[in-house]
Amino acid sequence: MERPEWTKIHADTSIQRSSQTLSVVADIAYIYGGELHPREPVDSAIYRVPVNRESASDRKISTIPEPTNAPQPRVGSASTTIDGKIYIFSGRGGTAMAPIEEQGSFWCFDPPSNTWSQVQPSDPQLRYPVGRSYHSLTNNGQDTIFLHAGCPDKGRLADLWAFNIRTRQWQELPLAPKPERGGTSIAYANRKLFRMNGFDGTTEQGGAVDVFDVENNVWSTVTYPADGVSGPKPRSVSCLLSLNIQQKPSLVTMFGEGDPSSLGHQGAGKMFSDVWVFDIESQKWTEAPVDQKKAPVARGWFDADVIADSVIIHGGLAESNERLGDVWRLYF
Repeated sequence: MERPEWTKIHADTSIQRSSQTLSVVADIAYIYGGELHPREPVDSAIYRVPVNRESASDRKISTIPEPTNAPQPRVGSASTTIDGKIYIFSGRGGTAMAPIEEQGSFWCFDPPSNTWSQVQPSDPQLRYPVGRSYHSLTNNGQDTIFLHAGCPDKGRLADLWAFNIRTRQWQELPLAPKPERGGTSIAYANRKLFRMNGFDGTTEQGGAVDVFDVENNVWSTVTYPADGVSGPKPRSVSCLLSLNIQQKPSLVTMFGEGDPSSLGHQGAGKMFSDVWVFDIESQKWTEAPVDQKKAPVARGWFDADVIADSVIIHGGLAESNERLGDVWRLYF
């Protein structure tokens, strides 16, 4: 593998935060939610960061103020982009920092009009996923959003749901392999869902890529040595992204927390700074040979998305327990 290159796009105190969402539409990264101080959600404004401009002046951050119908401030939400719109599900908020229960609804942000709308299930009597935080979302690029795992009011989950944005109906799919977990990651590629990592309340998970065959409605597992040599070490609050690398369908995971803080959510644990590529066809991991001297600092609790054959990352929690406000692009 040729050496991928990191490029720092921006750094600003206005977007300093962790446990936020990052969504790329066209060549704009949209940042929403998160926290600057533990358990204190920031505002519900949207921050726009151009990521495909040559000069720093063209990459100026702008803010879309909160309209009256914006979702309440939240942390630990999840987002996915489909049909040029950003869908956000649940998270934690309010004085009690409880899971935000919205009866299976999404909040949908439309970039051209800078407006929010709430997308509710067509039949409120049917089953829907409960509110939660530190879950994961992805989509099939056509009409279906997949929701997995996370932290409800108590404990953790292993559930998998599909939401059709045309019919606005939820379908409950088979549970993922245990243990239940929060801070896990999923990605969609080749008509399959890929799931890895997460925290089960005691242990960081690793050593397995769980694969859900959407057409056949069944899970399988690809195991690997989680030793940092043949595969990434166990971790949570990292990322998993689907993109083509050297014309091969691949998954990319990076960063994350490998050992939780004794202070729980009030502190930072051991963070990673590595980048790994999974060849979907050969089912093998390769650590990307990035130049660590020109790379972002180690972090977890960040968010990332794909633009063309590159990755955008933003923010998160550093090992120093500082919330970060930087935006980087990784070119493969």
